[in-house]
Amino acid sequence: MPKTRLQELRIEKGISQAKLGKVLGVKDSTVWGWEQDYRQMDFDMLIKVCDFFNVSTDYFLKRKDY
Repeated sequence: MPKTRLQELRIEKGISQAKLGKVLGVKDSTVWGWEQDYRQMDFDMLIKVCDFFNVSTDYFLKRKDY
């Protein structure tokens, strides 16, 4: 299964699902669900994640590669 953008960014930054969950205020199982495409984050969380990784929403949603 190809990696989701979230998983790519998290691994690139060298942080665990638990650490990312703590930063975002969610359980690590929620992060796991997002990475496996079992769960979808809401708009506010999308913005929070993009801000944390300093990427655009277009990049995060794979609408652009830069």
